[in-house]
Amino acid sequence: MPNSHSYRPSRITSRSSASRRKATGGAPTPRPPRVSPEEERLERLQKVLASAGLGSRRSCEELITQGRVEVDRKVVSELGTRVDPLRQEIRVDGERLPHPKRVVYMLNKPVGTVTTNYDPSGRPRVVDLVPGDTRLFAIGRLDRMSEGLILVTNDGELANLLAHPRYGVEKKYHVQVAGVPGTEVLDSLRRGVRLAEGSVHAKRVEIRSQHKESAVLEMVLDEGKNREIRRMLARLGHKVHQLKRVAVGTLSLGSLLPGEWRPLSWTEIESLRKDAEQAIGAPQRGPRRPVRPPRRGPPTGRGGPQKRPPAGQPGRKRRPGKASTWRKQ
Repeated sequence: MPNSHSYRPSRITSRSSASRRKATGGAPTPRPPRVSPEEERLERLQKVLASAGLGSRRSCEELITQGRVEVDRKVVSELGTRVDPLRQEIRVDGERLPHPKRVVYMLNKPVGTVTTNYDPSGRPRVVDLVPGDTRLFAIGRLDRMSEGLILVTNDGELANLLAHPRYGVEKKYHVQVAGVPGTEVLDSLRRGVRLAEGSVHAKRVEIRSQHKESAVLEMVLDEGKNREIRRMLARLGHKVHQLKRVAVGTLSLGSLLPGEWRPLSWTEIESLRKDAEQAIGAPQRGPRRPVRPPRRGPPTGRGGPQKRPPAGQPGRKRRPGKASTWRKQ
C-alpha cells in the first residue's frame, strides 16, 4: 500500500542569475562541487556510532580520537572519516556494531525536488519525502523538472547494480515534446545522437500519442547520463516539455501519486537484482563443484528424476495510476 501522505509542494523560489550577480557585487556565484554517488552513500563515522546508540555525536568523536573504534579491523582515530555501515565492519572496544536494516523505497518524485543529498540552495530533496533512521540516497538521477519513479535506499550494492551502465537495467520514460518527431528523428534516437561525452541512443522509442503541435514519446534507455533525454531531443530540434520515468526493470510506478512512496517487497528487490545480473551473468558465489559425467543406462535409486522447483514469481501487478502533473492528452 502506498503511503497516504502525498507531497504538497511548497513554494519554490529561485533567483535569476542576474539577481545573484547583483547580490554578490557583480561576480557570478560559484557552483558547489559535484558530489559523486559513491560519496553520497558514505556517512561520517561519528554519526554512524551516534545512530547506533553509543552516545552523543561529541562522545562518539571521543571514542574515535581515543583509538577505540575499528573499521575493517583497522583502528581509525581521524575525525571526519567516512564509512559505509552496510558493507564495512565497524567495532567499538572489540564489539561489532550490527548492520542497519536494508531498506528500499519506491517514490513518485514530484517536479521541483532534487535527487542529490547535498544541496546548498536548500531545495526540497527526495530523501526528505521518505522515512529513515539511517542515511538514505537516491539510485540514479532525475533532474529537478522531471518526475516519476525513483528508488531511495541505503543499499549501496543494489544502487551500483541498478545505476551502473555496465548492467544495462532498462528504464522507461514518457516524454512530451514540442512538435511531432518524424521517422528520421526516431531512427536517429535509436542509432545514436552525438553529445559532448560521446554517442548516446535509446534502446526503444515510439510515439504514444500526437497532437497538432506536440507528441508523447515512450523511450527505453539502459544507461543514464546527465539530462540525457532532454539533450538528445534538443539536438534533434524537439524541446522537452515534460519528462516522467514510469518503470525501472520490471518495476512500474503503478498508482503512486506525486510525493507518495511505498517500501519494496523482497520479491521485487530480487527481481531487480536478477534484471541487473542477467546482463553480465550471475556472480559466482564460492567454488563450483566438479560436474559429474552423465550416467549411462536407466536411472537408479528410488523414484524417477526429480523436478526442479518453480522459478520465483514476479511481484504482484498493480493497476496503472493517473499521470501526476502530466497534462491531459
